[in-house]
Amino acid sequence: MQDPQGFYETGRTTVFAARGDQRFSYCLYLPERDSQVPLVVIMHGTGRDNTGYRDAFADFAEEHGCAVLAPLFPAGIDDPEDLHNFKFIEYRGIRFDRVLLDIVDEVGERFNLDTTRFCLHGFSGGGQFTHRFFYLHPDRLAAASIGAPGRVTLLAPDQPWWLGTKGFAEQFGQEIDLARLRAVPVQMVVGDQDVETWEINNPGHSNWMDGAERTGRTRIERLQTLRDNYRAAGIDIGKQTFWALDDGHKDKLLKQNARSSSKPSITRFKGLGEMNPDTLKMTTLDPRTRQPLRVTVKDGEQLLTDQVISDLMGKDVAARFKMITENAGDIGELDV
Repeated sequence: MQDPQGFYETGRTTVFAARGDQRFSYCLYLPERDSQVPLVVIMHGTGRDNTGYRDAFADFAEEHGCAVLAPLFPAGIDDPEDLHNFKFIEYRGIRFDRVLLDIVDEVGERFNLDTTRFCLHGFSGGGQFTHRFFYLHPDRLAAASIGAPGRVTLLAPDQPWWLGTKGFAEQFGQEIDLARLRAVPVQMVVGDQDVETWEINNPGHSNWMDGAERTGRTRIERLQTLRDNYRAAGIDIGKQTFWALDDGHKDKLLKQNARSSSKPSITRFKGLGEMNPDTLKMTTLDPRTRQPLRVTVKDGEQLLTDQVISDLMGKDVAARFKMITENAGDIGELDV
């Protein structure tokens, strides 16, 4: 017998009010599953057709074994005439990035989804929201897909928010973490015929700032400007960066992410001293992601261990050379 409750909580779900703030709501597409699946969030644009986006990504969810979340941020909250509030992250005390994170955490708990890091895609107004959310929460994103934003925010500390990132810390209470941005795969997409200008060149409207025209006249030009800005900041577009612990982990990553049309570029660090500070922080020192390993010295071997470390790491070149040459034949695996 069909479960009347479960019927509306699988496949194309009904629309749920968000528990944290019931002015906002969401729907999902949930594939059949017997374990946790990853989450893809689709952010609507000005038209706010979140159920349409959800339905358009249903086949994608089935093919890739993921859940699709489509939030709804209604127009007119606290301002009946406003259409664009969510795109700029904060509006009259509402932090739309936090609203989304609350919804993500809610659906993770409610439907047993893996929401530690999720993929975020937005088109048009949703593309605006996506790249600004990216600046605030790269640690929560597995990937960001920015589709045809009508206005863009450059990583430009000399330009005021939202044209650039001047005053970002004062506005949002945190700095932009470039190292973390560089670790998130970013996709940019826009149609080659998306050249209308009536909607995105509208001085005097609430979603306009003088200077927006300098990023380009069309969505294509503006996304190209954002792409060039990201690349100048060291953010790869359409590329992914993975960090491998050892050769076995590297081989596993290469197999999992193999693409016939691309050849991976592999960089090897012989020691932590070769890393740039931002890379060292992201891969090794960050308390949120580091993986400490305990090294235990057996009783009675402390003095011998101290001597070996001193010989290998100390300033006595002759002692180091002697240690290496005398023990070279006993080494099963040498990393040079």
